[in-house]
Amino acid sequence: METFIKERRKATLRNPILIGGFPGLGSVGQITITYLRKKLKAKTLADLYSPHFPHHVVVSSSGRVRLPRAQFYLWRNPQEGGRDLILVTGDSQAQSYEGQYAVVDAILNYAGQRGAKTVITIGGFRIKSGSSERKVVSISSNRTLLKKMLTAGAERSPVGNPVVGFAGLALGLARFRRMRAACLLGETVGYMPDPKAAKAVLNVLKQFLGVALDLSSLDEEIERSGEVFERMVDVQLEMENLAKERADIEGRKITYIS
Repeated sequence: METFIKERRKATLRNPILIGGFPGLGSVGQITITYLRKKLKAKTLADLYSPHFPHHVVVSSSGRVRLPRAQFYLWRNPQEGGRDLILVTGDSQAQSYEGQYAVVDAILNYAGQRGAKTVITIGGFRIKSGSSERKVVSISSNRTLLKKMLTAGAERSPVGNPVVGFAGLALGLARFRRMRAACLLGETVGYMPDPKAAKAVLNVLKQFLGVALDLSSLDEEIERSGEVFERMVDVQLEMENLAKERADIEGRKITYIS
């Protein structure tokens, strides 16, 4: 078996933009694309299967099973002269270096065949602790595109910052296809799914795309994730205190013979 795409809908697109995000740091990419898909009511376009995805099946609520996959979705822009969107996300990223190249190459090839010349990838940018506001950093293979991202509210990424997986590799491979590409990374501690980071990214995307998008329904998820994070911090502090107490006890047991 090789990586392949099963098309589920024939469509002619208007100068589409490919926007993709997969599970990763804080699940920022996956949350962002899933929210976009639901709010824009994007239609399923195609499925991508690959032997580089995890070797298991996914069980649905009805008891049916399927292989892990990535899915493409289509949103038609209702504005005259507006650009359509191809959204892509999946159950998992490829599990090997070779698999990452194979899957990303297949995604770019499919989008390119449908006229996409601009690629935007979404991911997470690790920070040490949570904050009330989450920044979004951006990198790009195209100066004009990067400037637009900065104007939309992103900040320039620190020099030398590595971007791994789909979010970074798609930028590098897009250049060989003469596609301009940019990456948006939402700040996250990365311990758990981070809807706050995804909301920050979505705010930048709204400005960049000029699309009306209600983000209020993310607030409840953000509140829940904040409560979970606080409990995790409490547990971590408790474990650190126990470790310190244990070290003190062990230290007092040491005797010196002269």
